[in-house]
Amino acid sequence: MITHAVPRTLGAGERAVYHALYPARGAVHSSDEFARSVGLAASPLDDLIAFHTVFGKTVPDISLNAVANLGYAEGRWLKSVWPGDTLRSASEVIGLKETSSGATGVVWVRTKGLNQRDEVVLEFVRWVMVRKRRREVVVPVHVPDLAPVVSPDRLVVPVGLTFDRYDFALAGERHRWGDYAVGEVIDHVDAVTVEEAEHMLATRLWQNTSKVHFDVGQREDGRRLIYGGHVISLARALSFNGLANAQFMVGLNAGAHANPCFAGDTVRAWTEVLDRAETSAPGVGALRLRLVATKGAAGALRGSDGKYLADVLLDLDYWALLPQ
Repeated sequence: MITHAVPRTLGAGERAVYHALYPARGAVHSSDEFARSVGLAASPLDDLIAFHTVFGKTVPDISLNAVANLGYAEGRWLKSVWPGDTLRSASEVIGLKETSSGATGVVWVRTKGLNQRDEVVLEFVRWVMVRKRRREVVVPVHVPDLAPVVSPDRLVVPVGLTFDRYDFALAGERHRWGDYAVGEVIDHVDAVTVEEAEHMLATRLWQNTSKVHFDVGQREDGRRLIYGGHVISLARALSFNGLANAQFMVGLNAGAHANPCFAGDTVRAWTEVLDRAETSAPGVGALRLRLVATKGAAGALRGSDGKYLADVLLDLDYWALLPQ
């Protein structure tokens, strides 16, 4: 087990900066009064604030010099994070596999984010490609058996959440869980051009120290690579148009950073509805959604060869909670 350094106490300032960096405007994470109307004590911090904070702690030990961050699986948000909570991270290496070149290998880790009460608020698996220190060393192969989808019965609904008095007008849209059809594709319409200063500010905010995001000498082309989490948050915020009532991210099934993103790229987003499920909470439904960030057209994902199109930046498969 790796205990990652520097716990982080989160406050309302993180929310303000997050909402300044992205067009984030989900009602539950914007308004204490709206949050109280759905059974919560106040407005929790955005789900991706928790994710980025927990992820950032792992970078110095896991991916500081990674060649690529390859994917995610088995992610679950387990408890709400509130202003004043202190988060720390711990990771366990659960898999190793050498690549065919012998110069690099893939490392799988399961990371948990814990609060000041030692409660796990978030967990996920990710895998990264890293360089081997010595090519001649033979690495024992162990590829973990990961669930392709977080089972709906393992999704955790925030304590107290009820949508009995949900105000659709204040939330921004009228669409309920039952209004979405499996296979439906939603074009989120808006676009945002990524700026150099904003992505570096965001990455510093999460204390992510990966060199490729800051140092132009780390890549042969002299360009800073945009932190993949920046693209995730940007796409999630853009998805408000069409998914304004998808108030909570509760499961992360899979994810791939398909192509690099750089300053100057204009990012759009679209979503495909993959599945629907009931939850343990009355009036609360779950949608399984494929969120795609792209520089191209909505609905376009892969070419005839089965590979991601060059314009596709992110392919993220997650569960969200909506009012029924």
